[in-house]
Amino acid sequence: MLNAVEFQAKIQNGLIHIPDEYKQELGEGDDIEVIVLVKKKSSPKRDIIDELTENPVQVDGVLSREEIYNPIRLG
Repeated sequence: MLNAVEFQAKIQNGLIHIPDEYKQELGEGDDIEVIVLVKKKSSPKRDIIDELTENPVQVDGVLSREEIYNPIRLG
């Protein structure tokens, strides 16, 4: 039977410190399964879509939005 224990910790010298409140529950020699979720500090990354949104490319001879989405009325 598996029991889940969840806590946050920092890696120090390649080791994860187990909080004192869990040390009795996680005894020496116990078989455990470890899943690590890492919180990365995100930096806003700019991609080509961001660049094109801020600086659209103007091209001659291309249909406008109105021309594309308005139906052509014949005769």
